[in-house]
Amino acid sequence: MTQGPAVEAQSVVKHFGDGPDAVRALDDVSVTVARGEFFTLLGPSGCGKTTLLRCIAGFETPTAGRILLGGRDITDDPPNRRRVNTVFQSYALFPHLTVAQNVAFGLQMLGRPKAEVRATTDRMLALVRLDALADRRPDALSGGQQQRVALARALAPQPEVLLLDEPLSALDLKLRKEMQSELKRLQHETGITFVFVTHDQEEALTMSDRIGVMSAGRLLQVAPPRDIYNRPVNRFVADFIGETNFLPATAHAGQIRLRSGEVLGPTTVSGAITVAIRPEQLRLSDPGDHEAIPATVEGSTYLGTDSHLHLRLPDGSRVVARIPSLPQAEPGPAPGMPVGLRVAPGALQVLED
Repeated sequence: MTQGPAVEAQSVVKHFGDGPDAVRALDDVSVTVARGEFFTLLGPSGCGKTTLLRCIAGFETPTAGRILLGGRDITDDPPNRRRVNTVFQSYALFPHLTVAQNVAFGLQMLGRPKAEVRATTDRMLALVRLDALADRRPDALSGGQQQRVALARALAPQPEVLLLDEPLSALDLKLRKEMQSELKRLQHETGITFVFVTHDQEEALTMSDRIGVMSAGRLLQVAPPRDIYNRPVNRFVADFIGETNFLPATAHAGQIRLRSGEVLGPTTVSGAITVAIRPEQLRLSDPGDHEAIPATVEGSTYLGTDSHLHLRLPDGSRVVARIPSLPQAEPGPAPGMPVGLRVAPGALQVLED
């Protein structure tokens, strides 16, 4: 990954409408995406991630703030004056053109020489592994193949930044997983900066160098996937990324104590807090384990690779523990059975609400 910013948003605000009914889609968003980075904007519908993408593309103009591309202010530039291409949810392929003609279209509009257009088109089709289908029309392709044509067309002019607005949302689960690997491969091989928008946490964790989590028009946390998952800055991020158990507790005299009295570990904060524990960081132990949290099994859900054990703590709080499935393993504890729960070292997170 080459150092230096590819694209920057500086204190970007975007309002839709006027007066008291105006919708604040972006609320003072600042972020820097490095050259050659696979950066993902992640959040629920309506959080502002697509609005930010459209501001970078030039389809929306910020109400305030600036957009920079390679250090140059492009805030007021029209889309055709930005070295940025966008791949949308609908691939927008030309149905009357062949695969090769679709890929070549953007290059032809830029006035590139015919020999360059032909060579670049061939190279892009080889890159997305569609060179054998160059003469087919889009309606003869599968959804995944159409997706790759759209990617090849967007990559052909060698943009500084490729913007991807939930491009995998229309694909079925198996194909979506295949395309996740394909997108990462294409980004690595081309070295082009990708800014990817999704509401799917698995997509973000699988492909990204860094993730920016958004909510209500604000950027809450920007970090590599492992940090987002293991060290979320607040309850929203912890809840949105993966499954999490939230337990009310009190921090006093350097210790975290649950409502039912169990001590979980040391802390530097004090007062009423919320602790977060991922289900896979809980370990079962014997009910007589004095260093474990006592719990009662309420039920379990078998998911193939693992089972989710639903448990109730003495104070009435409910938690889920994820237990890996092993060949020839005995069934887990039955409903009503007492168990002990241990928290894996370093797994406990103290969160802001």
